[in-house]
Amino acid sequence: MAGSAATGGPPAGPPSVPDPVLVAATAMVFVVDPAAPVVDDADIRHLLDVLRLRAGEPVAVSDGAGRWAPCRVAADAPARGSRRVDPAGLLVPDGPVEVAGRLRPEVTVAFAPTKGDRPEWVTQKLTELGVDRVVPLLTSRSVVRWEGDRGAKAVERLRRVARESAAQCRRPWLPQVADVCRLDEVADLAGAPVALTDTGGCAPRLDRPVLAIGPEGGWDDDERQAFGPPVGLGPTVLRAETAAVVGGALLCGLRSGLVLPLA
Repeated sequence: MAGSAATGGPPAGPPSVPDPVLVAATAMVFVVDPAAPVVDDADIRHLLDVLRLRAGEPVAVSDGAGRWAPCRVAADAPARGSRRVDPAGLLVPDGPVEVAGRLRPEVTVAFAPTKGDRPEWVTQKLTELGVDRVVPLLTSRSVVRWEGDRGAKAVERLRRVARESAAQCRRPWLPQVADVCRLDEVADLAGAPVALTDTGGCAPRLDRPVLAIGPEGGWDDDERQAFGPPVGLGPTVLRAETAAVVGGALLCGLRSGLVLPLA
């Protein structure tokens, strides 16, 4: 990949390393205040009925905005299947609230949804990779068009997937899952120029941290002309959902220093 520290190379410093306490936690859940965790009903069922956690097991809690804390299951936690659970007493703080930093620049992947459950799969993988913003996209050639109530319900589903995925991969920052946008709205939302992905484009760079992945039918001529030189993702033609994950992986890898640009 072309680029340097001044034109899209990795940020100064070592690659990001996950906190060992977060990694060692048996589970993570999202709460309003990590210093005084109140667990919702869905997470109570997940911790006690699905994971079958017992008293003393480590659980991390996060507010989704970088603040997190280690906790343990309370000594008087009820047995599996019980519904007599105090949401404010299930988890006991086991250390101070920590603040996880964010890598810069923020990485955004906008993609035109495809049929079936593939948008959920894309959102799950982008969350695991560390993408900061996921944007469902409406393009000229979109076959799947999320509009009105259908669009609102689909976006809420993606937000649930992102939350579950962030908890699974111990990510203290929840990604933003935006409402459905047109291409010309994505730059304002992300605060950075949009780069379209297309066959034969230049390599991904950190000075273009907003990638747009087109529908299965590709971009039309007006879209290509409006957004400048495209970004390429390799020598083969990728499925739309594959392209979204590859683009997010390359940008997050560049940002963390795990992927190095060519001199």
